[in-house]
Amino acid sequence: MYLPPQFKAKDEAHALALMRAHPFANLISVDDDGFPCVTHIPLHLTQIDGQHVLLGHCAKANPHWRYLQARPQALVTFMGPQAYMSPKVYPDLTRVPTWSYLAVHAKVEASLVEEPQAKDRLLKQLIGDHEPPYTAQWRGLGEDYQHKMLSAIVAFELRITELECKLKLNQHRPESHAAMHAAYTQGTTTEQALAEWMVKLGMVQP
Repeated sequence: MYLPPQFKAKDEAHALALMRAHPFANLISVDDDGFPCVTHIPLHLTQIDGQHVLLGHCAKANPHWRYLQARPQALVTFMGPQAYMSPKVYPDLTRVPTWSYLAVHAKVEASLVEEPQAKDRLLKQLIGDHEPPYTAQWRGLGEDYQHKMLSAIVAFELRITELECKLKLNQHRPESHAAMHAAYTQGTTTEQALAEWMVKLGMVQP
């Protein structure tokens, strides 16, 4: 992605925090004709052998897993909080509107997870992110039903080979920070999240 130096995250922890807080991602690779294929899925961030890995699955009817099998390199994108930024935050009038946003791009190397028990463990990690109590219900559904559901999906590990994190919060325009933070603090939930990130990045005092 286009990543001017002033918006490039200097701490990997920011990228990891965004991926955990906003796990619904875009998995992007190419189909057999070389055209981009995108699947929208939740992913679980973990570590395997000291390397950051994203765990996920798609329906077996979705051909994307076949593209990953044939061409394992892919891109995963995450979008964090985002909102309009009015030029009213500046002390002068010769300014234009823009958009504030936080985003992560992860280049990955995909491998399929085919063994049923391994798929079951992967699913439990995803369940643990969003509804831990459901694990007990899943276990009580019976082996036949579980096997039927597991056979209807293809699970995969996406080993992260490169991370880019863009924090576009007008860092290079300090004259806007106080008014921008005040406006976002009084705005929507998403705008309030951007205000919190301004504090986290040391742009304004809490």
